[in-house]
Amino acid sequence: MGVVDENGLYAIGEVARRTGLSVSAIRFYSDEGVVAPARVTDAGHRLYDVRGVARLEFVATLRELDTGLEDIRRLLAGGVTLTELATAHLARLDEQERRIRSRKAVLRTIARQHTEAEQVVLLHKLAGMSDEDRDRLVDEFWNEISTGLPVSSDFLGLMRNGPLVLPDEPTTQQLEAWIELADLLRNAEFRRTVREALRETFSSPGAAFMTSSTMVDAFARGGEILTRAQEAQRAGVPADSAHGREVAAAYAAHLGALAETPDGPAFRVKLAADVLDVERLHLESIEEAAAPSDPYQRYQSLVAIIDGTAQEAAEFMPFAWLSAALTASAEWTGTPEASHSER
Repeated sequence: MGVVDENGLYAIGEVARRTGLSVSAIRFYSDEGVVAPARVTDAGHRLYDVRGVARLEFVATLRELDTGLEDIRRLLAGGVTLTELATAHLARLDEQERRIRSRKAVLRTIARQHTEAEQVVLLHKLAGMSDEDRDRLVDEFWNEISTGLPVSSDFLGLMRNGPLVLPDEPTTQQLEAWIELADLLRNAEFRRTVREALRETFSSPGAAFMTSSTMVDAFARGGEILTRAQEAQRAGVPADSAHGREVAAAYAAHLGALAETPDGPAFRVKLAADVLDVERLHLESIEEAAAPSDPYQRYQSLVAIIDGTAQEAAEFMPFAWLSAALTASAEWTGTPEASHSER
């Protein structure tokens, strides 16, 4: 029987054809009180009206999205809105996806090295740590290695690079970097090595001034200029353009004030060469950080991978652009009309 003509009701077989649900599934939803039939005949046949068919189609869609039966019942009863249900379900899926990525990172780590049974448990715990647990582990590490370190609190904050936050959708590389870093942070020998290396570094002459709050402010101003250079390079602005010369002038003024050296063509030519040296050292530090020979460099490298700055730095290092801008501005400042205009 298809449609019951006198009442406009559909037999269960026709409902199954229209909704794609099996007859047994439709009976199940009826028995569970999710979608009740409009009428049950004396012979026990369940009949559904158009509204019931539509609700069953809706239920079928929600079930394909892995929505739980209780959530569906609350939604149809008006206890929750569809938006609220979708938001909550999406959050659960995001959490499941995060756990899956963590498990994949753990399995890849295990597959790449000889891992003992105890290490597998540790790796799984590290990958599944919450943001609060992660912050606590990093705080404990820095509290231990920085105690008694002769540097300003501002410089210490600069070294820490702020909170260590995994993106909402971390890459496999980022998850693997976090697993390695968390393992290192828990390692007493690693903490001891880093602590001794930092104490040796900051006990040298002039370290107190270089790590003072005054120098931290200077580093911040220099960083802002490098960011401007990076943004200009990314946007394709020519280094010898008016904007390039403006950035170069700001950099020369900043470094000139620190070195107490007057600005001029010769100073900018020297800065242009110095900037290329900085680029070379930066590239060397990236290569060295990939190896575990320097514990603190390895720490910085892993942090850069986790917070995404490693990829950005590799793609948009502004040093060559800034060097070219300084060279172009040096030639510009060497002309009488430019010198007059800059004054």
